[in-house]
Amino acid sequence: MCLFFAILSALLVPGLARRRRWVAACSRMVFRLAGIHVTVRGYENLPSGHSIVVANHASIVDGVLLQGFLPARFSFVIKGEMQRVPGVSFLMRRIGSRFVERFDASGSARDARQLLRAASAGESLTFFAEGTVIGKPGLSRFRAGAFAAAINAKVPVVPLAISGSRQVLAAHTLLPRHGPVRIDILNPVEPAHPAFGNSRELAELSRQRILQILDEPDLLAEAAAEQRNL
Repeated sequence: MCLFFAILSALLVPGLARRRRWVAACSRMVFRLAGIHVTVRGYENLPSGHSIVVANHASIVDGVLLQGFLPARFSFVIKGEMQRVPGVSFLMRRIGSRFVERFDASGSARDARQLLRAASAGESLTFFAEGTVIGKPGLSRFRAGAFAAAINAKVPVVPLAISGSRQVLAAHTLLPRHGPVRIDILNPVEPAHPAFGNSRELAELSRQRILQILDEPDLLAEAAAEQRNL
């Protein structure tokens, strides 16, 4: 029902900002109807100007969550496979989301250039930096695209930690469970920070800040430890 109203508002409501506000209201309603309490901490850490938010990705509800609780000025960067989902693809395009091809090299390079131009033009973007939902609890490697865009545009990177969404709707499940969900918006990494000279360093700094908040393991550290024990 909420998806229907979101698509209807995206179709009928004029103006991108208005459409985003309507869809955000529908997104928040999803959690209210499901009995899921959402807490947001750190709104004051969002820069007043343009920025790039990078979040962990623990559940398929994460996109709905951030659509509902981040300011309307943020566009979402979504994996290209979502373009094949009827209804969702239309809705995401109508609210200014951007799709990124992950598997075709030429398409991926094209989309990366478009993101660089969008960030440089002053568009605030939101990335799920791991690229996709991983069934195993923990934080994986961050892809470089968000951080390359931030460096190119010289805008702050805002790490954001989502806690509880994995328990609410785990991978490969369809029915949500009751439980609390928390969004922690962390201190931004400003362009003057030394890590801004290298996208890998900036990605790892952001990942470590999120790890400090999450009650989940560092999957990269676990993989390194297993490799040393071979």
